[in-house]
Amino acid sequence: MCLAIPSRIVEIKDMYATVDVQGARREASLMLMPEEVSVGDYVLVHAGFAIQKVDEEAALDALRLINEMIAQMEAEGVEFDEDDPDSYCTPPSMPPISLD
Repeated sequence: MCLAIPSRIVEIKDMYATVDVQGARREASLMLMPEEVSVGDYVLVHAGFAIQKVDEEAALDALRLINEMIAQMEAEGVEFDEDDPDSYCTPPSMPPISLD
């Protein structure tokens, strides 16, 4: 499972925004945004699309919680590959769920 990560818009060109998450910059399409956004706004980005505008306080709170979760997972021995963003989307191995 992946999360939509709050990202700050640093540049807008046509229907694309350059977004920043703690120094990592990516391109995100604005085509699914239901409202207008500006440089400095925070948006939720999922699968390459900005999907929702969020206020700065909520975005910073979410980023803080995500960092805490990552730190806890690393403390438990979960390894992440910084060069493979999908490694953050793969949960650690879990026991099978019984449907009985």
